[in-house]
Amino acid sequence: MGAASAHASAKAKKQRLREAMEILNSLGFGPRQSNEVAAYSFLALLGLTATMPWSTASSPLCGITPIIEFIAKAYGIRYAPNTRETIRDEAVKYFVEAGLILRNPDNPGRPTNSGKTVYQVERTVLALVHSFGTQAWSAQLKEYLEKRAMIRQAIERERNLTRIPVRLPSGETVTLSPGGQNPLIRLVIEEFCPRFTPGATVAYIGDAESKFLHLDTAYLQGLGVVIAPSAKMPDVVVHDTKRNWLLLVEAVTSAGAVDRKRRDELKELFKGCKAGLVFVTAFETRRAMQSFLPQISWETEVWVAEAPDHLIHFNGERFLGPYPD
Repeated sequence: MGAASAHASAKAKKQRLREAMEILNSLGFGPRQSNEVAAYSFLALLGLTATMPWSTASSPLCGITPIIEFIAKAYGIRYAPNTRETIRDEAVKYFVEAGLILRNPDNPGRPTNSGKTVYQVERTVLALVHSFGTQAWSAQLKEYLEKRAMIRQAIERERNLTRIPVRLPSGETVTLSPGGQNPLIRLVIEEFCPRFTPGATVAYIGDAESKFLHLDTAYLQGLGVVIAPSAKMPDVVVHDTKRNWLLLVEAVTSAGAVDRKRRDELKELFKGCKAGLVFVTAFETRRAMQSFLPQISWETEVWVAEAPDHLIHFNGERFLGPYPD
């Protein structure tokens, strides 16, 4: 490529970047969500190079790594693999929340933290982008902004249809994001708890989409437990009020069984607790449990959802109870 061609290419790339930033600004995104990282991410989600007209923008299904790869190939900007979280947290997350893009439209049940997560530009946004640089842009932008609240409500309704309702012992209902260990978490609360901790209080439920989906801070503080935002929580925390036991439950589908290291971590995290600590690992099936058997710590319990009336006790002097060690 000659010097003149290289200069023209660089100029076109800078111009396209400015245009993408202008669109994001027009859509109400602040400086942080309309900066270069966000603009390049937006262009990648549109499959748009510097020389393609806006009318040819598309809406490919795109994960974070393909976004990084597209930016490097089309614009010569190379982000290190460790910038994945930056792109996700400073651009893509806000795009999803604003309804600019959809998460996993090909499979709404895919867990939020899945390595297969993909994103796609929402269809009305794509139609709007096609008009950028034309006389129709201003009118279409105004129409989109007027309808954006309704569009976001429609997206939210569709998201909610895939969420998993969970009925707590109190009668309250919370909803979990689809996929991952969340169907098993529902079974822990609706099947395990009534059988082994009837009348218990569910003080905490974690979710890949919202770490502190259900957290009764005041209740745990009453038990002497103060949870830091950075705490690596178990999936479910249940207080058996009759026996004053605090059950720390890990719902395992791919990782996270209560091994000795995890047991020690949980004991440290809940060291101020006035209730006795009980450690439980939950699996959906016995087959799912098999590969984890060598890891599971002594003095813990295992519950298998396909045989909900039974517990597997890993040694110790008592069945389903705390240990003073």
